[in-house]
Amino acid sequence: MPATPTVTAGIYPMLYAFFDASGALRLDAFKAQIDAAIRHQAAGVAVLGLGTEVGKLTVEERRATVEVAAAHLDGRGDLMVTVFGATPAEQIAFGQEALGNGATWLVLQPPPEAMDEPALERFFGTVIDALDCPVGIQNAPEFLGYGLSPAAILRMAARLGNFTVGKLECPATDLADIVAATDGKLAVFNGRCGLEMPDNLRAGAAGIVPGIETIDLQTAIWSAFHDGDAGKADALYRDLAPIVGFTMQGIPHFITYGKALAAARLGIDPGGTREPAKPLTPFGQAIVDRFARQLGPLN
Repeated sequence: MPATPTVTAGIYPMLYAFFDASGALRLDAFKAQIDAAIRHQAAGVAVLGLGTEVGKLTVEERRATVEVAAAHLDGRGDLMVTVFGATPAEQIAFGQEALGNGATWLVLQPPPEAMDEPALERFFGTVIDALDCPVGIQNAPEFLGYGLSPAAILRMAARLGNFTVGKLECPATDLADIVAATDGKLAVFNGRCGLEMPDNLRAGAAGIVPGIETIDLQTAIWSAFHDGDAGKADALYRDLAPIVGFTMQGIPHFITYGKALAAARLGIDPGGTREPAKPLTPFGQAIVDRFARQLGPLN
């Protein structure tokens, strides 16, 4: 295992899974999202997280998603792949295959069936120890219902040299506690569409994993903050905040409305859905249309 593998800090939009009218996965829709991410200076892209509706995809579709994303990214940025699976063996096999197909680093999602902290720590430890790359965990009890404490995360970071990433879905105040507790041993990323983004950066976040629909604002905030202009970052966030407030109201809502806004700004057909899915209402579509006009195309 590498002693101290690292990941590139920055913005990694989680790509949406678009479907056709029959519910089939549209692989070409990933390409438009990747191009927009790179055009707006994202560090890379992320796939197969909650925003990609990973739980609705077959193993073959997950494999195809990684292959298409890696091929189209073609070295223009890093590819972060979330690993979904019910057993350590499933996650190890998929993780190794994802690395072989072009993934740069991996984030492990907790298994679908909840387990107590010692069992979850063993589960993750077994998988991480078998993977020869930088690996993180998605620790999102706010959305998934269970996860690890800061103490358990710190124990894992101390004994697993390639466990170097924490992927959270939490308030900036909680992220600051995780950053402090892990004492620089982890690159801590947050999701939540970029909610509280400037304060996440002040708290020590190594990056953000939002949706693609606001990638231009997200990377502009990142650049302003890291150029030393926190005031500009805060001003840009004032434009982002109402949109994040609209989209980030639970995962089903985010998938429906974040994806609709992404489609509008990217100029692609929103297509169909794969059930279960939250319906897009006429009133919701009007809000999407208003934000799309306000932000303009992602070109």
